[in-house]
Amino acid sequence: QVQLVESGGGLVQAGGSLRLSCAASGSIFNIGVMGWYRQGPGKQRELVAVISSGGITNYAASVQGRFTISRDNAKRTVYLQMNSLKPEDTAVYYCQAYVAGTYYWGQGTQVTVSS
Repeated sequence: QVQLVESGGGLVQAGGSLRLSCAASGSIFNIGVMGWYRQGPGKQRELVAVISSGGITNYAASVQGRFTISRDNAKRTVYLQMNSLKPEDTAVYYCQAYVAGTYYWGQGTQVTVSS
């Protein structure tokens, strides 16, 4: 079993920054792709950014140039540095990890950006 625990969410003013972290634990030999998704009020969950085990990244167009995803394989942790935050970035942010053929999700962390 794999557990993902996110941290780092909170309330920030527009233009501010936050850094999310997601640590994986459990029966893990290695972790494949890791990513961040978000679900805003009344919206469907959407991809924010993903990163392969080798460090290849992909971003949603809406966050390109503002957000940076990274990972520390030794710590089994993925990060999301969010800069120049906008009110439309307000959402619950979820971490995802691909381990041994299964996608696992974290419980989510709230990010609220005030105007």
